[in-house]
Amino acid sequence: MLKNLLAHPLTRGLDIDDPRCTELRRSLIRNKSFLRQIYQEWYEAIAALLPLDKDPVLELGSGGGFLVKFIPKLITSEILYSSHVKMVLDGSGLPFVNESLSGIVMTDVLHHLPQPRQFFTEASRCVRPGGSVIMIEPWVTPWSRLVYSKLHHEPFQPEAVEWTFSQTGVLSGANSALPWIIFDRDRTRFEREFPEWQIHTIKPFMPFRYLLSGGGSMRNLMPGWSFALWRNLENLLRPWMKSLAMFALIVLRKKL
Repeated sequence: MLKNLLAHPLTRGLDIDDPRCTELRRSLIRNKSFLRQIYQEWYEAIAALLPLDKDPVLELGSGGGFLVKFIPKLITSEILYSSHVKMVLDGSGLPFVNESLSGIVMTDVLHHLPQPRQFFTEASRCVRPGGSVIMIEPWVTPWSRLVYSKLHHEPFQPEAVEWTFSQTGVLSGANSALPWIIFDRDRTRFEREFPEWQIHTIKPFMPFRYLLSGGGSMRNLMPGWSFALWRNLENLLRPWMKSLAMFALIVLRKKL
């Protein structure tokens, strides 16, 4: 009942796997001031971490976002057709020659990949030595367990034994706990299976703001003008992010 109460009127009852959902979320991100400021902060952080060179950068899952405003030569992509992206592709099979990319970036995408090992294999092939994979993904903490299990529409299975999951739909299929499983719980396994990658950064952050923004499916819970106040509060809570964070900034560097 709480999910229905908080649902945004424009997204209530909409099929997540319908390409129109991506277009709608694109509109919501731009028109919800609080949410737009979150994405702007995320994109600034991602752009600042990319290597400075001439090789192209690929973004997976670009459909609803505007990262291209921060990385002008970005190759935008989506798994479903969208008029706002350059390529339609699947992260498990990237149409690029070996070592031709300086980086791959994504926000809220990894946990939708039903075969993440295939993505990491392709990333290893396509990204040049010294390049990066940079992502912002859901993260598992005592606080986020409550939020993701009670309020979020996507599957959340931190106890899953395997990294894979059944793909019920290209966008609805997910395990929001997958990034935490791979890079925290099973970190040793990842480092053993993909020794060419160094886990450079894992920064848990943002316990409240995304929830208060309503994200791409719920109503605003706070006006845009309050964004800075909530950011300052979260900054004060940095020492407790291992218990409170809902997201993590994850940076992988390909070894030279």
